[in-house]
Amino acid sequence: MSRRPFDPRLVRRVPAARRDLGVLALFGVLAAGLILAQATALAALLATAFTGRLDRPALAGFVAAVAARALLTWAQGVVSARVAATVKAALRVDLLGAVGRHGPGWVAGQRAGQLATLAGRGLDALDAYFTGYLPQLVLSVTVPVAVLARVFVADWSSAVVIALTLPLIPIFGALLGWQAQAATERQWRRLSLLGGHFLDMVAGLPTLRAFGRARAQIGAVRRMADGHRTATMKTLRIAFLSALVLELVATLSVALVAVPVGVRLLGGGLTLQTALLVLLLTPEAYLPLRAAGSRFHASMEGLTALDEALTLTAGAPPARTGDAAAVPDGRGEIRFESVTVEYERTTALRDVTLTVRPGERIAVVGPSGAGKSTLLALLLGFVTPTTGRVTVGGVDLAGADLDAWRRQVAWVPQRAHLFAASLVDNVRLGRPDAPEAAVSAAVHAAALDEVVAGLPDGLATVLGERGHGLSSGQRQRVALARAFLRDAPVVLLDEPTARLDSASESTVLAATERLVAGRTALLVAHRPALLADADRVLRVVDGRVTELTPAPAWEATR
Repeated sequence: MSRRPFDPRLVRRVPAARRDLGVLALFGVLAAGLILAQATALAALLATAFTGRLDRPALAGFVAAVAARALLTWAQGVVSARVAATVKAALRVDLLGAVGRHGPGWVAGQRAGQLATLAGRGLDALDAYFTGYLPQLVLSVTVPVAVLARVFVADWSSAVVIALTLPLIPIFGALLGWQAQAATERQWRRLSLLGGHFLDMVAGLPTLRAFGRARAQIGAVRRMADGHRTATMKTLRIAFLSALVLELVATLSVALVAVPVGVRLLGGGLTLQTALLVLLLTPEAYLPLRAAGSRFHASMEGLTALDEALTLTAGAPPARTGDAAAVPDGRGEIRFESVTVEYERTTALRDVTLTVRPGERIAVVGPSGAGKSTLLALLLGFVTPTTGRVTVGGVDLAGADLDAWRRQVAWVPQRAHLFAASLVDNVRLGRPDAPEAAVSAAVHAAALDEVVAGLPDGLATVLGERGHGLSSGQRQRVALARAFLRDAPVVLLDEPTARLDSASESTVLAATERLVAGRTALLVAHRPALLADADRVLRVVDGRVTELTPAPAWEATR
């Protein structure tokens, strides 16, 4: 059995499941009572049958108990399926919320595959836990206690034997369960690695094909899949061994009760009805523990995923929303006050002090990796300062309602992500309820009209994942249309003309000029064309920010 068959964090983190878990506990108590009623009625019925009589009240009681147990089993299945669906939905929402609160850097690299595997296959494995193991876990507590109490009243010596042998099942189950837990954790780690590697391989398939490395990656995936298969077979081997051991222990325990009861019955030391009652109830005492042990192994993957999901979401910074969190005013002054940002292996920004006045357009230049994008990430709330603070309108972003603040920000990244949805849904990403007239105006302002006219279904055209079917310049114009539709007082642009040809660059630049007009704007730029209309130019080198004005001064230092 598991060292932790039920995680108490689950009740705290998913309060919607508390009522259903309580109902399952109540069903466990009712099931124990019905087992006693069924065994008592059947013992009385069989005892009278040997005398040639039919005990009609006992027959009616037996039929009623069987029908009630069937109904209770059905209700237990319904409630356990409902609590499984509730927990999975809540944990998936928490995982997505953790991604939003941590920011894009948290899901970079291998963790993206880990989260994708966890939110999909991992949490789906909880069905076996909630519909199989957890109900049996409740029964393994209520039924043995009820059976022991009833058998003690009927025949105390048999109750003593049951009490002495009953702990053997959880003891042996725990010894095997520890081995199974370690094997399942290894299996889960291999599955997460396989999912992450496969996700990276699919994302980079064009590059792999171009460099002739696709077949090598196929071999790597095959080796990882074989490793996962081997780990899975080891886990199943332990599960089958566990089932054999538990069945053997339970069978021997029942025999230790049945043999003395038979001898005493033949000697006249027990009545037939009492002997039948003991013989009918004894297997019922061991059955829930055996079933819980066997079903535990089927739920091990779900338990591992549950622990990982609760751990990941517990590590996420709390969401700051509601009346308790201040809402920054995007029309106010933005200040960086002695801000330092340190990552695990580097320092991105060092003691940055900067003031951005309302309506000011600031260009940020510098070599790659100098910390320019980190400035924007600070304003988006994706990164928290190691020291210092960032304020907007006098409100510290560290304690602000970040969702409300982000609604006042339009962001155009280097590579705008387009989803596998219609073009109009991609444009409406930041403002889903925008009317058609506003969408048309945003499309026109972003110079996206001719692109829309060339698509088979216009704005209703369904794009491929990451905007497959559109060029880089067209994808950037979609990102600009999003920003126009957002109509936010603060605009953040992270090298919007990177990787564009001259024609696309001029189109995007013209749209960018219209976008930043009258708004507070920070533009990360590598090309001089973006600097023409900047009020100030800031240079970032090795995490330190210096001001260069006018723009030609920066040109001289390149």
